Amino acid sequence: MPKFSRPGMDKKGQQTSTKGIQNILITQPKPDSEKSPYFDLARKYNVNLVFQPFIRIEGIPSKEFRKQKIDIPSYSAVIFTSRNAIDHFFRTCEEMRITISQDTKYFCITEAVALYLQKFILYRKRKVFYGADGTNKSLFDVINKHKSNERFLYPCSENLDNEITGWLRNHNCEFATPILYRTVSNDIKDLVTNGNYDIICFFTPSGVKSLLENLPKYKQNGTFIGAFGANTFKAVEDAGLKLQIKAPEPQSPSMVSALDRFLAAHTK
Repeated sequence: MPKFSRPGMDKKGQQTSTKGIQNILITQPKPDSEKSPYFDLARKYNVNLVFQPFIRIEGIPSKEFRKQKIDIPSYSAVIFTSRNAIDHFFRTCEEMRITISQDTKYFCITEAVALYLQKFILYRKRKVFYGADGTNKSLFDVINKHKSNERFLYPCSENLDNEITGWLRNHNCEFATPILYRTVSNDIKDLVTNGNYDIICFFTPSGVKSLLENLPKYKQNGTFIGAFGANTFKAVEDAGLKLQIKAPEPQSPSMVSALDRFLAAHTK
């Protein structure tokens, strides 16, 4: 199916068009609020956004977690690289009736992840830190300033980030990696094959893995690929795909802003 330009409207109400870009696949659930900036983006460029998670998260029951023999209260700091990790960390603590000390420190990959902690803790009364640009390096820089006498928990899925554990090990940090949830690939074969998407945006390495599990012979064939986070960048590139849209970056702190910049560059 050929790709055509579609008319949109600029800020002055003048017609614009995005060259060949009509359909954008966001590999996340559809936002609950109609006030989501994604919908503003769709109206601004008159593009069609389709939201479909490529993966689903399954929590590991507390009974199964106990087999890991990790004593959560004995650790003084927690590293979070996703909202899923936060959800399942506090779920596990609640199921096991574990009380987290008010002195616990939290180290988060981005400010957005850090702010999500507000669902579970009194944010201002806790010690919360986050990386400057969403990269592991910026996270390490923050941890390095506070790592003395800390014992770290890195809650994760079975697909843990070896770069993080390697850094902790190389810097002689005492740490544990509780596996609290697992990622399962959704069936997205028909969605991708028949959708004629001009852009596909990924947010986790597991999303990229799901694409390849569903379509081992997938060819990009001119589709633009977006990715959020350094680990997802790497997963896209390791899959042999060309990455054109990246967030967070200094001028694109979110996927919405990265898409906005990209679509603006393709608007005539």
